[in-house]
Amino acid sequence: MFMKSLITAAVLAAGVNMASAADISGAGATFPFPIYAKWADSYKKDTGNGLNYQSIGSGAGIKQIKAKTVTFGATDAPLEPAELEKAGLAQWPMVMGGIVAVVNLDGVKPGDIVIDGPTLANIYLGKITTWNDPALKALNPKLDLPNLPIVPIHRADGSGTTFNFTYYLGEVSPEWKSKVGVSTTVDWPGGIGAKGNDGVANNVATTKGAIGYVEFAYAEQNKLTFADMANKAGKVVAPTMDAFQAAAANADWDHAPGFYLILANQPGDKSWPMTAATFILLPKDPPNKAAAKDALDFFKWAYEKGNKMAADLDYIPMPDNVVKLVEAMWAKDINLK
Repeated sequence: MFMKSLITAAVLAAGVNMASAADISGAGATFPFPIYAKWADSYKKDTGNGLNYQSIGSGAGIKQIKAKTVTFGATDAPLEPAELEKAGLAQWPMVMGGIVAVVNLDGVKPGDIVIDGPTLANIYLGKITTWNDPALKALNPKLDLPNLPIVPIHRADGSGTTFNFTYYLGEVSPEWKSKVGVSTTVDWPGGIGAKGNDGVANNVATTKGAIGYVEFAYAEQNKLTFADMANKAGKVVAPTMDAFQAAAANADWDHAPGFYLILANQPGDKSWPMTAATFILLPKDPPNKAAAKDALDFFKWAYEKGNKMAADLDYIPMPDNVVKLVEAMWAKDINLK
């Protein structure tokens, strides 16, 4: 099943990247790649226009849009207002989703195992090294956890998924915040690095005892075992659309300059603790106005017609009020003349 899903991803990637000179060009986050690929395929059928999107990680996407080698950049780590201003970029959220911890343990099915934030931080800090550690046994009293080494898998590339994951760990673990910190790339205490959400998924699937973090669509597509989690309210929740939406409901986009907002560790009994938005970056004064207009046409279409496709892949569409805020920002801040 995993190989089949890899082939599916490769076919999607080919469909998105086999572009003509007139296609819309973008690069960045792997987190939203499944939905961008789906939107691109549907948009091509609707309009005849293609999307050449390079799924290369948020860090690389930010570099490319700052260098103006693509029409738009994509990042899961939003740029702060001061950095946006300095780079002359507009930023907006395109869709939201959930990050999940995935594991490779014989006999353990999706949702069988529970992990909380402090325990997850201690695993990645190298303080919890076997699956039958007392902290994991306390969270899973009915699960027969093996005396098997834990192999933490992390992103090796500049990653917005890593930014949101480390932000969450920093929220729940003062030791993580002080020793490792929050960024798109960090000095990992140990483990194995892999490129992209797909690389982490592949490594977890092929490594007994592994644990990793990926966007939920990758866990679903690759039939990986994900963990339920204890959230900020102390409630154990499963990664479902309802749980992602519960976390997203607390987002105050109206009062977020440059739409800079982090959704991790939101309050609420039903909130998924590792929820995240993914963002688009576009120059306020684009060097190629026609290409920028084509990109905005695509994003407008995605907001209007892409919601069901997003929900089918367990992403959360942006609420109508946020879409109105974004489109008003386009008209005000992006010079297409």
